[in-house]
Amino acid sequence: MDSNEPRAGATPGDAFRHLLAIITLYLSAVSFGMVVFALIDRWFPDPLSYPMSANAGSLRWALSALVIGFPVYVWVSWVNARSAVRDPSLRFLRIRRWLYHFTVFAASVVIIGDLVALVYNFLSGDLTGRFLLKTLAVFFIAAMVFAYYIWNIRRETMASADPKMRWLVFGSVAVVVVAAVSGFVVAGSPFAERMRRFDDRRVSDLQTIQWQVINYWQRKDHLPDNIDQLRDDISGFVGPHDPETGGAYEYRALSSLQFEFCATFSTEGRVNADYRAPIAFPGPKIAESWAHGKGRACFLRTIDPDLYGIEKPAMR
Repeated sequence: MDSNEPRAGATPGDAFRHLLAIITLYLSAVSFGMVVFALIDRWFPDPLSYPMSANAGSLRWALSALVIGFPVYVWVSWVNARSAVRDPSLRFLRIRRWLYHFTVFAASVVIIGDLVALVYNFLSGDLTGRFLLKTLAVFFIAAMVFAYYIWNIRRETMASADPKMRWLVFGSVAVVVVAAVSGFVVAGSPFAERMRRFDDRRVSDLQTIQWQVINYWQRKDHLPDNIDQLRDDISGFVGPHDPETGGAYEYRALSSLQFEFCATFSTEGRVNADYRAPIAFPGPKIAESWAHGKGRACFLRTIDPDLYGIEKPAMR
C-alpha cells in the first residue's frame, strides 16, 4: 500500500470535519474583514461617507458570524490536528489536500478582488488613512491564511512541526478576539440598541402624525384640536401610541398654521432624518429635523400655505 494513501481508519466524519473547517474559515475571514473595516470607518471617519450608524446592521451581522464561526473553526481544526497525531495517514486524505489547495486559490481570488476595489477607491479620491488601513487589513488576512495553509501543505513532508507556527496561531487568535471585543463596544449593548429602536419608532410615529395633520388642514382649512380627530374609519388610520409605554403622544394646535407634538425619548437622536411622505403626499424625500435629547422633546411645526396649499373640493 502506498504510504501516501489513508488507511482504513479514515471515515466520512474525517472528511466532513475538514470541509466544516474550511467553511468556517471562509466565514471567519469575511466577517473579520467586515468588522475591521467597520472599526476603521468608525475611528477614522470620512465626511464623504455615510455615518457609522447607517452601517451598524452590517457590523452586527459580521460580529454574529465571527463569534460563532471562528470558535467552531478553532475547535474543528484542533480536532483534526489531534486526529492526525493519532493517525498520521489522515494527513494524506485526498479531500484534505483538495480543500487546502482550493483555500489558497480562493484566498488569491478574494485578495485580487479586494485589491481591485481598493485601487478603484484610490482612483476615486479615497486618499485617506482609511485607505491604507483597509489595505493593510486585507494583506493581514491574506498573510494569515496563506502562511497557515501553505505550512499545512508543506508539513506533510516535514519531519517535525515548526514551533514558530504556534506563535502565529496564537497571535491570530488574539487579534481576532481584540477585533471582536472592539466591535461589540462600537456596536453598543443590545439594551441600548433596543432603546434606540424604540426612539426610531417614536420618530416614525410623529412623522405619520405630522403628515396626517397636514392632510387634515389641507382638506378642512383648519388644524385638528387633538389626535383623535385624525381618526378615519375608511382609511383605517388610528393615532399611534408610544411603543414602549402605550401612552398617547402629546399634540397641541398653537395657531391656525402652527402645531406642536411631543414624545419622551430614551436616547439622543440624530439631527436629520430623510422621510418620504405617504402616498397622499407624493414627491421626493424631505430632510426633516428630528434632533432630540434624552427625555421629553417637542417639535414645533409651521405649515407654509404656499408650499402645501389647501386642497379644493372637486367640482361636480
